[in-house]
Amino acid sequence: MINKQVSSTADAVRDVFDGAKVMVGGFGEAGSPIELIHALIDQGAKNLTVISNNCGSGEVGLAALLKAGRVSKVICSFPRTANSTVFPDLYHNGKIELELVPQGTLAERIRAGGAGIPAFYTPAAVGTPLAEGKESRDFDGKTYLMELGLKADFALIKGRAADTHGNVVYNKTARNFGPIMAMASEVAIVQAEQISEPGSIDPEIVVSPGIFVKRVVQVADPVHESELVSAGATYP
Repeated sequence: MINKQVSSTADAVRDVFDGAKVMVGGFGEAGSPIELIHALIDQGAKNLTVISNNCGSGEVGLAALLKAGRVSKVICSFPRTANSTVFPDLYHNGKIELELVPQGTLAERIRAGGAGIPAFYTPAAVGTPLAEGKESRDFDGKTYLMELGLKADFALIKGRAADTHGNVVYNKTARNFGPIMAMASEVAIVQAEQISEPGSIDPEIVVSPGIFVKRVVQVADPVHESELVSAGATYP
């Protein structure tokens, strides 16, 4: 039997190395694995490339990872959102690199990476500054840009429940980026509120099969980013 459960968030991120590419789940607050991100801050890996929908809020979670100086590049769709101050300051001071990707394109780049598709064509961003330097082709009289699939060394993901074999279910919109990031990463790490024995989750509702998940760790009462930001919390 394969038991993928680890004892702590620190153990879950123990081997994230300097220079790693790390996908971070979430869509704003939904699905944001705050505890895993904070464990990564404590772990100390630096010069990371983070692939995420946005750059976090306040000074907790992903924003705290950026503030700690651990990230050299961000690939995302919304680098600045409500309560986002850390990334704008870093970017305007030349301390972090940004690769801006339209949201649908970002999701498809990750999905393609997980499916073994090296590149695809999309009409998104044609005629904009984001098209500069990218190959384009016409299909049926319409111009498309070539975009590369995205893969990562690690993915940090938040699930609702999992079993010890790594089968995961999500809480509603928290499943937005999690499933495709699990497929596109070498080591997918999932924090879940509940972890149970194999067979306890109906296979019909499993979203991320265990074959795509390397580690699961229980975080029974996860914090919410918006509550931390409202309280003025910082990490560490």
